[in-house]
Amino acid sequence: MFRTLRIAILLFILATVAVSAWRSHAQATDWKDSIHVTIYPIAADASPASRQAVAQLRPDDFAPVGDWLQDEVQRLGRPVLRPVALNLAPPVEALPPPYPRGGNSLSMVWWSLRLRLWAWQHDAAPGPRPQLRLFVLYHDPALSPVLEHSLGLEKGKIGVIKVFASRSERQRNLVIVAHELLHTLGATDKYDLATNQPLFPDGYAEPDLRPRHPQHLAEIMAGRIPLSDSQAQIPGSLADTLIGPATAREIGLTPAR
Repeated sequence: MFRTLRIAILLFILATVAVSAWRSHAQATDWKDSIHVTIYPIAADASPASRQAVAQLRPDDFAPVGDWLQDEVQRLGRPVLRPVALNLAPPVEALPPPYPRGGNSLSMVWWSLRLRLWAWQHDAAPGPRPQLRLFVLYHDPALSPVLEHSLGLEKGKIGVIKVFASRSERQRNLVIVAHELLHTLGATDKYDLATNQPLFPDGYAEPDLRPRHPQHLAEIMAGRIPLSDSQAQIPGSLADTLIGPATAREIGLTPAR
């Protein structure tokens, strides 16, 4: 009987989480009001460069993400004056639970629940309650020249974003932030996971361009500008990206087919 009670409690918790996630997603993707997004900076290592980068952050550093999204939303025909309201939280002095690489579905579910609990425990930002929470982890490129993939979870509306603590990387960091932000709203990746090459046509900003290559812009969820069938380059800033039709449908900006 005790085992049955435990199962019932667990099912109730999962059902509550599912309903809450559905409501949160519906509100975030109706594009009627501003989506409240809080960014939580974290020094991901003990490097002075990472800690200095986090300490020097200001809300204006992330303003280009809001400006870019506003331009894209209006370009796609939705008259939302301010699609996202960005808030910068004080630095977080803890790291999120590590992603279980190669884990099974059960370990993924357990990690997702642990991440939500961790995010709740470290959500001390002032201001309105956020609908999306983006934890941005800054890494010293001298210690971590290559970063693991960032994550944006639609269920839970949480992003774990890994960027470089380097002034020269600031604009490219914002591209990653925007990419993961859209993941939390339901957008899917549009590149080949094995090669990182954008997938045609949904991963192309200009699929009707003739000749097809080189492209001039990156579809934000493809993350790269296709130069040929086998080559692509990372965009230098959000000005080199756009939201393609498939992504627009996924996040509710345009009607589904």
